[in-house]
Amino acid sequence: MREAGGLVARAHAIARERIRPGATTAEVNTAVEEYLATEAATPLFKGFPGETPFPAATCISVNHQIVHGIPGSYVLKPGDIVSVDIGVKKNGWCGDAAWTYTVDEIDDEKRRVMAAGKYLLQRAIFLCGSRQYWSEIASDMMREARRLNVNLVRKFVGHGIGREMHEAPQVPNFVDPSTKQMDFALRPGLVLAIEPMVNAGSADVRILGDKWTAVTADGRPSVHFEHTVAITKEGPLLLTEGVGEPFDPRQEPSL
Repeated sequence: MREAGGLVARAHAIARERIRPGATTAEVNTAVEEYLATEAATPLFKGFPGETPFPAATCISVNHQIVHGIPGSYVLKPGDIVSVDIGVKKNGWCGDAAWTYTVDEIDDEKRRVMAAGKYLLQRAIFLCGSRQYWSEIASDMMREARRLNVNLVRKFVGHGIGREMHEAPQVPNFVDPSTKQMDFALRPGLVLAIEPMVNAGSADVRILGDKWTAVTADGRPSVHFEHTVAITKEGPLLLTEGVGEPFDPRQEPSL
């Protein structure tokens, strides 16, 4: 899975280079697709089943779009935030990571939710080294989100990952009565795609007419940060290291 995770990280680097004013989201996606083809790697999102199969190798979600944005003719402009999600299979193993990038300077609200999203992901990964059950981490994420005055999206959750992109267990970023049966022990050998989706305003979600793109119901910005993380006896291990900013999963993060 390190190999697949490394491909995801290099694909993110290629996407980041192309996220600039005047570029379209389709151009960003094409660059990633071309790179994965040269590596004989399978883009896991392309053709993913739904009411209509997902048409691209990447999900690219801009500003108030939360996840599952379809790359297209949208032209990036200064002040945008751009969430890029990439999943890859190589030699039978999967890697999956998302990061939210900025286009030039962004406003204070976007800066605030960006900082909160990165912190919540990094804190969740760090706590994998000291907690016994996932519900302990999800409870902590909820408390920290309230403290930071942001909201965790509840419509979508993270997931186990390995031979397939979506494996058991489901990995919710929250705890309520509906998640009691979803709790699981954090045991060595488990690999998780941990992916908080964080809204500056309401947690409510709306799905657009393309049947894929999820947006915030109030139109305020959202961010998406995700790593593929292995639970080991020595602590959490980033298998998608290199995506986003450098981070030591054994060191407690700060805002």
